[in-house]
Amino acid sequence: MANRSYLYSADSMPSETELPQRIRCISEHNWDIPLAHKLMAGRGTTIVPSMIWNPPIGIAAEYAGGAALLHDLLRAVGKGLEDDVEFAECVAGTTAHLEKQQAKYFVLETGEIVSMTDDDPAARVRRLASEDIPDTVAQAEAAISGQNDDWLASIRADWQKHFASFYSETLYFSFPG
Repeated sequence: MANRSYLYSADSMPSETELPQRIRCISEHNWDIPLAHKLMAGRGTTIVPSMIWNPPIGIAAEYAGGAALLHDLLRAVGKGLEDDVEFAECVAGTTAHLEKQQAKYFVLETGEIVSMTDDDPAARVRRLASEDIPDTVAQAEAAISGQNDDWLASIRADWQKHFASFYSETLYFSFPG
């Protein structure tokens, strides 16, 4: 079984005592937290209690801002992949799924990924939220504005790794209702 990062949308953030209202499945990705998940968790990023595990290793963010950032980067990446049918299908499927599963927040569940090493999972999530995600967002914003062509070319060359996650209404960890 692969360790995965999980991305959900919800109408409220998880708290110490309650799961969010109306949790919708967005995506899961094997063995990593992909660029797409980091971007979607990149606006208004905050650490929240996990909906799946005990430590505070969840990350919540604004849905609209994160989805817009991903769409803008996909558009920039696509400018070099106009003839790539597989990329076009990935973008269309991702866009349709995000529109259907729209909510107020994204909730990124990192537990399986941050527990793969002997590091403290909560400390790894703090670094992810305070360093890795903001750095990724800055790289993407620079690429979107035409100031980070080398980074954009590297993303374009390996777009499947960054964007071809499993998008579905049902993930390995799904929630009733």
